[in-house]
Amino acid sequence: MHGEDNGAVLSTKQLIQRMLMLLAISIGIGLAGAKFAGFTDKQVVASSVFLAIILGTLFFWTFRLSIAFLGLTVLIFTHSLDIEHFVASAELPVILFLVGMMIVVGSLRDLGFFTWVVQALISIPKMTGRKFIVATSVASALLACAVDEVTSIIFIATLIFQVCNRLKLNPTPYIIICVLCTNVGSAGTMMGNPVGIFIGTKAGLTFGDFFTWAFPIMLVALASCVGITVLWFHKELNEFDERLKERMDRQLSLVPKVTVPYKRGLAVLLFTLAFIASHHALEEALHLGKNSILLVAPLACAGLIMIFKRERARHYVEREVDWWTLLFFMLLFAIAGTLEHTEVTKVIADGFVNLCGDKPAILIPSIMATTAIGSAFVDNVIFVAAFSPVITALGETMPSMPLWWALLFGACFGGNITLIGSTANIVALGMLEKQSHAHVGFIQWLKIGSISAFIAMLIAWAMLSVMAPHMPQ
Repeated sequence: MHGEDNGAVLSTKQLIQRMLMLLAISIGIGLAGAKFAGFTDKQVVASSVFLAIILGTLFFWTFRLSIAFLGLTVLIFTHSLDIEHFVASAELPVILFLVGMMIVVGSLRDLGFFTWVVQALISIPKMTGRKFIVATSVASALLACAVDEVTSIIFIATLIFQVCNRLKLNPTPYIIICVLCTNVGSAGTMMGNPVGIFIGTKAGLTFGDFFTWAFPIMLVALASCVGITVLWFHKELNEFDERLKERMDRQLSLVPKVTVPYKRGLAVLLFTLAFIASHHALEEALHLGKNSILLVAPLACAGLIMIFKRERARHYVEREVDWWTLLFFMLLFAIAGTLEHTEVTKVIADGFVNLCGDKPAILIPSIMATTAIGSAFVDNVIFVAAFSPVITALGETMPSMPLWWALLFGACFGGNITLIGSTANIVALGMLEKQSHAHVGFIQWLKIGSISAFIAMLIAWAMLSVMAPHMPQ
């Protein structure tokens, strides 16, 4: 998802030169839109600012929030966006949902829930390399569904480092397998990835819709990802078995086991998931708007947590909530909303239909492939934010639900293609370099990442094609 964090090492002169280059490319492409697509002045400004966000994320990751602030200023000054449309497009319900979930995850960390998951994985009877990696990768994927991909991979990676240190193994292949499976798993529910809750809100999809249509596809794609990666790294897994046998012959444990009071953490997670899962029935019973309870459920759970853990309440809000990222998302959604407000997305939707036709059988793989390739190099939230108004426009003339799922799977599975394709990748590789001083090459990741992503997307395409006629219109 992220470009190189190279802003800190550039001199002021180099930074200004690159910023001017970014500005020139963005404006140039915007003006090209005016010449070849008939963009109005406001459409040129809106598309140029959005392109600046994309390029800024790719080449100036450190300054992405600064670029978003400046981009918003340009939109306001040029009358391309007003405050009313900014507030409407900023997706504050999505931001608040993420705030609530981050506080819930912080309390789960305090309550030892994640430590309990790690201990449960270590206790697998008759452990082998294949059993270990299948259990950890599936646990990582399912944990991503329940909390989020980054939290999941942090705890699973910690377990991998512990085990590999004891067996004197290179943890790299095990980290790669788990990260690839975590990205696949993040497509299973709304909570796995920020794009899930964003798509759910924009498309009016419920938690039940995700569980009915996205979760089964995710499970089949996950099975393929586990199978492919286990075959790819079979030599390393054989070595795991040899080292484990040597250790067990000396009657040494894999890692020290600790007793964890997990029940309160498990209760918090189950209560939060149950609250979110029942939102549709509660909304109908209480005559509330669609997804209104869904979006406030994590806030309600976070509020209760902060009452019961009042000595930690300020810590949860100040330290566990990633305000930097959430501010960036809010501005990004508003700037993407400007594309819709100025009807740039209508032009793109018409161009998409002219290029791919208006048949879902062609549009589904086209949307999935476009989003996947984009998400391999740039933040997938950016592509989803840009594409969602296009799918809304396409939905006026055809069933849109299969297209929304294509967008979700393209964004999540595409994160596997490159080592900068998702936040989970960046976090896990950072931990790997810090813990083991191991470095994963771009091509080394690309080989297995692109194969696993390609197979997962083929599965999603095939299953969506079969499911599409049965989906609600």
